[in-house]
Amino acid sequence: MSLREFLVKYLMPRVDWKRVLRYLLYLFLCLLVQTMLLSRLRIAGICPFALPAAAVAVGMLEGPVWGVLYSLLLGFFADMAYVENTVLFTLLFPALAFATGFVSQFFINRRFFAFMGAALGGLLITALAQMLHTSVIDSFDLSMIPTVILQTLWALPLAALTYVFPARWSEYAPASKGE
Repeated sequence: MSLREFLVKYLMPRVDWKRVLRYLLYLFLCLLVQTMLLSRLRIAGICPFALPAAAVAVGMLEGPVWGVLYSLLLGFFADMAYVENTVLFTLLFPALAFATGFVSQFFINRRFFAFMGAALGGLLITALAQMLHTSVIDSFDLSMIPTVILQTLWALPLAALTYVFPARWSEYAPASKGE
């Protein structure tokens, strides 16, 4: 059996293409809002970066495999939008989605409070990775640590918004089961 026959026979009928298109549109809109709106909102020169929360939401609510696929696309396009990060988001977002998806399958529930904890971790890891990336290019400065904390806290309320639509669409989310 060739790969094409396998894909057509086993994989294609099992994929919910409406949901795939819905998530792709959702992540595209998240990227547009981030680049066009959130990059203009600044507190002390720091803008919120909510894209890691979208990757965490998709990973948590769709599982590690679909989370990695969607987050890989999100990271790729985020790296194209923010050219100073060569492949940082392309590598980081799938890792966050996989870790969150794996943990949500076995250890934590998929409710809002658990998502906010995972989103806080994802936002903090992303801000630290951006700091380390800047440190490698320039030099390390202790003044970057308050920037990391402020960027994480500034993006946390916006992270709550990234949970709403995936929670409605996911078959695993408590909101879709009528609980």
